[in-house]
Amino acid sequence: MKSINANEGSMLEKRLSDSRKTSDELTPTQIVRELDKYIIGQHEAKKSVAIALRNRWRRLQVPENLREEIMPNNIILIGPTGVGKTEIARRLAKLSNAPFIKVEASKFTEVGYVGRDVDSMIRDLTELAVVMVKSERTAEVQERAEHLAVERILDILIPSVRKTKAEQSAAPETPTDEELNEKTRERFREKIKAGQLDARVIELDLPSDQFPAMQILGPMNLEEMGVNLQDVFGNLMPKKMKKRKLSVAEAKKILIQEEAQKLIDQDAAVKEAIHRVENSGIVFLDEVDKIAGSRGASSGPDVSREGVQRDLLPIVEGSTVATKYGMVRTDHILFIASGAFHVSKPSDLIPELQGRFPIRVELKSLTEEDFVKILTLPQNALIKQYTALLKPDKVDIEFTAGAISAIARIATQVNDEVENIGARRLHTIMTSLLEEILFDAPEKVSASQLSITKELVEQKLSAIVRDKDLSRFIL
Repeated sequence: MKSINANEGSMLEKRLSDSRKTSDELTPTQIVRELDKYIIGQHEAKKSVAIALRNRWRRLQVPENLREEIMPNNIILIGPTGVGKTEIARRLAKLSNAPFIKVEASKFTEVGYVGRDVDSMIRDLTELAVVMVKSERTAEVQERAEHLAVERILDILIPSVRKTKAEQSAAPETPTDEELNEKTRERFREKIKAGQLDARVIELDLPSDQFPAMQILGPMNLEEMGVNLQDVFGNLMPKKMKKRKLSVAEAKKILIQEEAQKLIDQDAAVKEAIHRVENSGIVFLDEVDKIAGSRGASSGPDVSREGVQRDLLPIVEGSTVATKYGMVRTDHILFIASGAFHVSKPSDLIPELQGRFPIRVELKSLTEEDFVKILTLPQNALIKQYTALLKPDKVDIEFTAGAISAIARIATQVNDEVENIGARRLHTIMTSLLEEILFDAPEKVSASQLSITKELVEQKLSAIVRDKDLSRFIL
């Protein structure tokens, strides 16, 4: 990859800061407040990730000579399933507007085994960053791209004409074919912008996506090699054009994308994407406890667990990964790992990997009081979701305070007696409770206003809760 000079570097810094103004303005306290809108409890975990996110911005304000020395404090979130580990990371990524990827640690295999290697997560993160930057650049040139797309559609509908010698020598007051053509194009231009010609079908030359299949012998596939065949053979085998019949509305969308890609500086977009990955990228490594086998055990089907940890170590420590866009350094990427650690424990990870995750936060199991808050307070609360789902069928449902308390109590009881799956238990309970209403609406539900009471909740769910064997499979 080519080195970035001082001017390009400063421009990338400016674009990076401009694109992340929203997250930069948020202090750790404000970040926690934003997370509180969607996640109940777990204040310690929210506090840790808020500090980590703010430190990403703080590091970029530090002088260049010290900036490289400041390493991210990677975090391990420890807690049972359904308590909010993944949701915290997902909401954090939206707040930061940074390249973010969530991967399952259990899907990686040690080098030499069939499966994905750990480098692929950095390649995926880089790909997402490139898409993010190009989307931002596309929005900047959207107006210009729309204008060029309309002109290309006009060229198909009404080809432009040139003045002939006879017209050039004609009287000035006589309108020429070129002037008449331009007037016609102007009328059609207004119609296209107004959507009056959206249904009209035109023929468009579009590049064919077909590419000759190639088989790579060996354990690595093209994605893992970071190879783009179109880039490699683009000059040798130019893209084939294919004629397609499309409506003006469809053609306009495709042509806007084509024109936007021409207007964007692709090389600059890739450089900025790599810069964002290296300085503000976040990798959420879920189910990390699944690769933490018992120490010293090196036989059986889990032989590659410790091997995955060894492969993961250089990525977390800081190394350079080859992608199809160039080399990407992982020194300053923030890694957030999470796991339930029911069978294994964090100390079962290899010591070197433990040392690379210095911040450890234990998330607490959810209580009955937490379930009441989860059902009502967040912006995406389950009760709000089901109320919104039934509105199109002209059915308004209302949950009484007693009903909400009963749902929370049953969720807590089933979690204690069967298996603790945290807040996910509320999904199964709400589905069982509202199944008949969701199925019968709108034909058989006559009342537009339905009230879900404590008695209805107990009537629907008490039999299932009493039968332990039945609740094991249903709830």
